[in-house]
Amino acid sequence: MKAGGPYTVKAIQYFKGPRPLVLVIELDDVMFGDVWVCSGQSNMQFTVMMGFNSTEEILAANNYPHIRLFTAGLVGSDTPLSNLDRVEQPWSVASAASVGGGMWNYFSALCWFYGRDLYDTLQYPIGLVASSFEGTPIESWSSPEVLQKCKVNDTLSKIDKLSVNHLNNIPGVSGDHQDSVLWNAMIHPILNMTIKGAIWYQGESNTDHPDSYLCLFPAMIDSWRSSWYLGTGGQTDPTFPFGFMQISGNVPGTDLGYPEIRWHQTADYGYVPNPKMEKVFMAVAMDLWRPDSPWLTVHPQDKQDMGTRLSLAARAVAYGDKTIRFQGPFPSSLELGTNTIIVKYGEEAGHIEVRSTGGFEVCCSSVKNTCDAATATWVEAPMVHAIRPNGTDSVTVSTDNCHKIVTAVRYAWRETPCSFKQCAVYGMGSMQVPLPAPPFIMYMRVPHG
Repeated sequence: MKAGGPYTVKAIQYFKGPRPLVLVIELDDVMFGDVWVCSGQSNMQFTVMMGFNSTEEILAANNYPHIRLFTAGLVGSDTPLSNLDRVEQPWSVASAASVGGGMWNYFSALCWFYGRDLYDTLQYPIGLVASSFEGTPIESWSSPEVLQKCKVNDTLSKIDKLSVNHLNNIPGVSGDHQDSVLWNAMIHPILNMTIKGAIWYQGESNTDHPDSYLCLFPAMIDSWRSSWYLGTGGQTDPTFPFGFMQISGNVPGTDLGYPEIRWHQTADYGYVPNPKMEKVFMAVAMDLWRPDSPWLTVHPQDKQDMGTRLSLAARAVAYGDKTIRFQGPFPSSLELGTNTIIVKYGEEAGHIEVRSTGGFEVCCSSVKNTCDAATATWVEAPMVHAIRPNGTDSVTVSTDNCHKIVTAVRYAWRETPCSFKQCAVYGMGSMQVPLPAPPFIMYMRVPHG
């Protein structure tokens, strides 16, 4: 059926016999378009009412009657369910009432702004299904097969059961953080719904045990794809596009859980799509942290910019628009100079903008080609200047703080790398959307001799 609407759909059944009967069921106001599932933890559950300019944004929802909304209720289950045990918000026409449903209820701010931006571009109906649960780890959203593949045992036997809830300062039930309980109760029941794709904002509750994320996240994406394909009888693409927000910050500090999760979210490539995560797209959020968020620093209020950045990536990856510039600058090479390193960005990054000089570090090692904690330390490498020779942008950082061998460079490797929209390096995306450079770590290879 061609995307559009509203349509009227009739289902007619004839009953033969001595007294023939005709049963007619008529559905009005039916839309045909793309359905996106929005899942994750509290930053996905965070509602429009809680964000920036909430009054204006909620009223503006009245202008989008061709967007339809659904919110699953918060519930877990030890076994896979065929139907949702609870519905927070049944299918609703987008309006001030359906978008402004209250704190932590409906509607998801990121899901809304993402879907609204897509609608503004596509100009055909969009369905948004919010299925998220605050304070939950990825293990809760993963099938038993994924956990077995990644050799993960019960999450709560390995981490402090209270720390997950304490992280977001939101009450939670420990049972809803057990392995697979949200896969069973909030994903499995909707696998018969044909979808265009899914977006994801989760990871904060895995910062206490980030190592397993490297296996779990790509495996969960693959599992969701194959399960939705089977659940819809082949109507959902078995490689459907999957987008995610790279997690934002929380508090200033040197804890490595957050940067390690950001890195593992990309399967340690630093960018997506990549060979291990095909048809996956992301948006960077580490620069949207603010210390004055009334919902605690782990919950950025600026979900509008998140939605814009993520929808831009979706237009390129999910909808195949090759003209879209959707990624922030990513380094192509490193060049060692005299007490400096030149970080070179490829032409595909476009012209870079420097907003601050911090965020770069070098690994200072006593052994070539290694950055082992026993023989090396990370030291700050402040930016000296930025240049654009021969059409290639680059930044030069100082290595004066290292008096040994520089073996690696990393960027934005902090829980909270910068203040609001003031990370060091940005590029200009399509639609004049500034895009922050994502975190990276790159190694210098020095010939042995």
